Amino acid sequence: LAAGAGRAAVKQGGDTWYFLTSDYAFGHSLERDTAAFVTAAGGKVLGSARHPLNSSDLSAFLLQAQSSKAKVIGLANSGGDLVNTVKQAAEFGITASGKQKLAALLIFINDIHALGLHTAQGMMLTSAFYWDQNEETRKFSERFQQRMGGRMPTMVHAGNYGAMMHYLKAIKAAGTTDAGKVIGAMKKMPINDFMTKNGSIREDGRVLRDMYLFEVKKPNESKGPWDYYKQLAVISSADSVRPLSESACPLVKK
Repeated sequence: LAAGAGRAAVKQGGDTWYFLTSDYAFGHSLERDTAAFVTAAGGKVLGSARHPLNSSDLSAFLLQAQSSKAKVIGLANSGGDLVNTVKQAAEFGITASGKQKLAALLIFINDIHALGLHTAQGMMLTSAFYWDQNEETRKFSERFQQRMGGRMPTMVHAGNYGAMMHYLKAIKAAGTTDAGKVIGAMKKMPINDFMTKNGSIREDGRVLRDMYLFEVKKPNESKGPWDYYKQLAVISSADSVRPLSESACPLVKK
């Protein structure tokens, strides 16, 4: 997520950043990792403001971000804090000017659905999956939608489904449910499903797959319910994961 938002957004012209960050380990980590990718891609981090968890009023932090004149305001928060940030940014007209964009570092399509396109329009985000990417993603998503009261799947739903199917295929290939043999089969088999093409599982357990940089559509660009994203860039697995040489996994042979 950090690599997608940081590196890919800089390539799209968002080369100056200011972060609004939840003041705990998750937010700190997301800001640190994204900032590293921004600077590595030639961008600049102009500053950051850290807000308490579960903040209802983020106006002071947003005004700091606005005054920085950074092209991108990176939202290193999630859940209710993220929703409040986006709502208040729209209320203050921060993104309406077109001079600054929001980049949500962890957001799901159900959050966009709750916010509405009028509020979330123009925001950048990174995801491994979007329901309307191709015929395969649409078929899976339509099945999900029928069972889940009209809601579309997030990348977490799609990822969990894909992981379970890969596991079951590995059991069939290995001819056993023995954990060691099944894991071996999972790592040996390429991942090819509705979500992932030519993916693989690395020695340390990391799944290698492409990620995508999206922008939330304007209301007049949407053709119907859940038609929320337009794709800006594909981030290859080589550019979106920490190199194996930097893995801290104790199972990796050094």
